Formats: sequence, structure tokens, C-alpha cells
Amino acid sequence: MHEAGFRTIAPYLRGFGATRFLSLGTPRVGAIAALAQDALDFMDRLGIPRFSVIGHDWGARIGYAIAALEPGRISSLSALSVAFQPRFAFQPPSYDQSRRFWYQFFMCSDKGMKRVTEDPIGFSRFQWNTWSPKGWFTEEDFNNAALAWRNSDYPTITLNSYRSRWLENELRDPRYSGVQAKLNEAERIDVPTLMIQGESDFCDAPSESADLDPHFTRSYKRIVIPGVGHFPHREAPAAVADAILHQLTDGTTE
Repeated sequence: MHEAGFRTIAPYLRGFGATRFLSLGTPRVGAIAALAQDALDFMDRLGIPRFSVIGHDWGARIGYAIAALEPGRISSLSALSVAFQPRFAFQPPSYDQSRRFWYQFFMCSDKGMKRVTEDPIGFSRFQWNTWSPKGWFTEEDFNNAALAWRNSDYPTITLNSYRSRWLENELRDPRYSGVQAKLNEAERIDVPTLMIQGESDFCDAPSESADLDPHFTRSYKRIVIPGVGHFPHREAPAAVADAILHQLTDGTTE
């Protein structure tokens, strides 16, 4: 990306890496509305009025949210592994997808929540081991990534993000009520969008991201990469980089 002349900024999400809350009283919420507003606030502080968004999983959801909230600021969106959900609503999935989402429902139980709190790194390792075909990462890869999960707020933010999708009485931050209300009305994305999906994704099946073209009012392209699981940017970095570079150079000039 840099060789092509693009400036890249890769911020940590709240609760990851070296991030810290400025106040002990701030609700530790991981809702997409809060994470999207974090990203917009961050770009405001950097003085960057217009930009492209590239995001994987949570990052993809955040990208869709930013595009729904402030489409005029986004030149293009590249979303990996997670499909757009109209109105950002988590509907009960099919039985087949529910089996893949076992970890979300596990966290919704008190004992599951306790287990994740006690061993968040082990929990994350299990996802890496089961969401893609075996052998896609090394121990060094995992250990490097795990540095971002050693934040004391990581378990709380992660648990809240998933539990608030399915449970009514989870902690919420009223400061993001207006943002959430806007997302609840968003049925379409008015930003040129590239969606990249692994054909062997054992977390979010390719079928979950199929046939969504009507929800995009600008250009929309979906790429499915054979033999790749839930982490396309790590499993097929060259193919993903080429596709995103094309999106950045051509997808914004429609």
C-alpha cells in the first residue's frame, strides 16, 4: 500500500493493545456503535476529513457502520469475512450458522463468561484453531497477535460486544444511543464496497455474505477465495492486498 502511495493508519480498538480508558467510570462497552464512533473521533483528531476503510471481522462491521453513518467521508470500503447486516440487527441465525456461533452463545452464559474472563488468550487460540483450515498460522504468528489481547479491558470489551447482541440487559453506554438509532435505520450502504470472503471460513459461512448486492447503492464486488478460512489477509495476503489495492485505485473512481 505504501509503495502505491497510500498512507495507512491501523489503530487498536478499545480494550486492545496499549489502549486505556481515561476514566474508571466509562462503561466498558464493545458495541459496534461505540467502536465506529471511536474511529470517527480518531480521524477527527488526526484532522483527516475523508478516507478509505479496510476492516476484518469487527473491523468490517465498524466499516459498514462508518459508511452508514457518514458515507460522504468514505472513499471506499473493503470488508473482510463479515457480511453487511441491514439495520445492524442480529437476527437468530440458521441452525447451521448457530453451530458456528457457539462461542457467542457460550459467552452469554455466566459460566462461559467466567471461563473467557479467566483465560481470554486460550479462548482466542481456540478460534484461530477452528475458524480456518489447519496449518495457516505459526506459534510466532499467534504470540505476536496475542500481545494485543493482554490488555486488562480485553475480556470485558469482548464479552460485552457479543453478549449485547443477544441479551437485553447487558451494559450499554447512553452516549451512543443516537449513533445506534441511526444504525438501526440503515438498510443500504452508499459507499463503493469490496467484500472478501474465504471459501473455507468455518465461522462465517460464505452463504452468509451471498446475494447482498441490493443493499449497496454504489459499486459492490464480492470475492470468494478458495481454500481460505476466516482470516484472508493472513492466509492469502498477496491476493487480498491486490484486491484491496484495486479497490483503492479503481473502486473510488466509478
